[in-house]
Amino acid sequence: MTEIAAPTRLEDDQTATLSDYWALLKPRVMSLAVLTALAGMVAAPGGVHPVIGATALIFIAMGAGASGALNMWYDADIDRVMARTATRPLPRGAVPADEALTLGSVLGLGSVIGLGVLVNWTAGALLAFTILWYILFYTAYLKRRTPQNIVIGGAAGAFPPMIGWAAATGSVSWESVLLFLIIFIWTPPHFWALALLRVRDYERAGVPMLPVTSGADETRRQILIYSALMAPVGVAPALVGMASWLYLAIATVGGALFLHAAWRVYAEREGQAAMSALRRLFAVSIFYLFALFGALLLEHAVGLA
Repeated sequence: MTEIAAPTRLEDDQTATLSDYWALLKPRVMSLAVLTALAGMVAAPGGVHPVIGATALIFIAMGAGASGALNMWYDADIDRVMARTATRPLPRGAVPADEALTLGSVLGLGSVIGLGVLVNWTAGALLAFTILWYILFYTAYLKRRTPQNIVIGGAAGAFPPMIGWAAATGSVSWESVLLFLIIFIWTPPHFWALALLRVRDYERAGVPMLPVTSGADETRRQILIYSALMAPVGVAPALVGMASWLYLAIATVGGALFLHAAWRVYAEREGQAAMSALRRLFAVSIFYLFALFGALLLEHAVGLA
């Protein structure tokens, strides 16, 4: 594996800004965690008191931010040599590594204790498991050792709707597992599209993403397989009574767009057409996931579900 230089140190005259610390928390990932947790919360039977729900979301956001900070702390060496991540706070020396570690640790511990004490310990335990899965299992082990890193490790990003469900009910059910599966199966084609676009980055960093270890053609095949699985799983909440016709319509159209974008990635393998197909799939995948969980929220807001 490629030897990676240590991150540059913080210059004595350089002062970190609030935006640098905010960036450590990966706010876009945090927003997705909050959205999907909220969807799991409102989809749960019986509903949840607004104060309890807001409290749970605050601690779930804290936990997601903690995971982001700890991930950036551990991955600062490989982030430094990847163009996509070289401007993150640690690689460019804006925040010292020990501060990132402290921030992530305090937020992580505080989020788990706060969620457990003020909401319930089932949700708190799930949040703790999610943080540990992401940092210890994915970041510190899988990411640098296996091309299945994003398949197995990506489960961490699929837990928030289960945490939201547990915050509302104090338990885990098969319905919450179904919401977990949507994100779990969505994750590989989403990230493999990005990995194909950034394959040279991953080669330089020595990260064994699927395009690096198995090639672009096999990655395209895997993207198509997972996308074909994604479409029926996406409509499943409507088929089992968790959602109504509005969700079913959005999930059906979105799944068709997702599958078509994945097919274009499989079919277009050369030149600008291939790059355009990958960018389109990446964009469609983001739209698809937000549309599905947004539809769940909308249905409950207007009383359809």
